[in-house]
Amino acid sequence: MRGRTKIRVGEVISNKMDKTVVVAIKREFAHPLYGKRVRIRKKLKAHDEANSCNIGDTVQLVERRPLSKEKRWKVARILIRRKK
Repeated sequence: MRGRTKIRVGEVISNKMDKTVVVAIKREFAHPLYGKRVRIRKKLKAHDEANSCNIGDTVQLVERRPLSKEKRWKVARILIRRKK
């Protein structure tokens, strides 16, 4: 039996490639020793079959098999569209 599929929510920061978007995943946590809040931003490349995502959209990603050298995620759905 396979493990659970990873799901992440992030913001589209680039859609210049064909059928690919770059999504920023932001995470905030307390440093284990010093207690200061630490902000981490990770950029993931995700497959967008319909080229429907625009910069600023909030999207839900699901992990899937590798599609290219860096692309291992797929846009499951667009949660919030950016206002124009």
